[in-house]
Amino acid sequence: MTTVLHIDASARFADSASRQASAKIVADQNADTVIRRDLTSGLPFLDETFVAATFTPPESRTDDQNASLAMSDTLVGELQAADTIVIGTAMYNFGLPAVLKAWIDQIARAGVTFTYTENGPKGLLTGKKAIVTIASGGTQLGSDMDFASNYIRFVLGFVGITDVTIPDKDGNSVETLAA
Repeated sequence: MTTVLHIDASARFADSASRQASAKIVADQNADTVIRRDLTSGLPFLDETFVAATFTPPESRTDDQNASLAMSDTLVGELQAADTIVIGTAMYNFGLPAVLKAWIDQIARAGVTFTYTENGPKGLLTGKKAIVTIASGGTQLGSDMDFASNYIRFVLGFVGITDVTIPDKDGNSVETLAA
């Protein structure tokens, strides 16, 4: 059985090129299960309680700390369950939408999705692939002004997802720095 996690981050709906592209990519996966996550309703930003909770062993966390990590635990669980992650996003002002950055902040957790080793950080979400479709109103993907594609590729690699494809509007892979 294969599971796809389908994430959309564009603020647009009806005319969203990234939503249309990500939906097509998901349909082409022929997955047994699709987990749907639309980020436009927002996610909590990191705060002091969240950060303290991530440095506290689970058995020692307060009720407030557990509540602060609840959404993060859900998002991480979705990633862990998925074989393929499909992300549809717009590029706003040369970078990712704030809500996609909030998702990244929620899922990048030491000891959960990555660990520190004597050789530096090591991602724990290995064996997965990601396909990221990025709609841009004029910034060419892979150009010097594209701060979205290299960043998302790096972050996914940081948590262990190194098989990352970022197709351009014609479906061709965009050459960006390897994770």
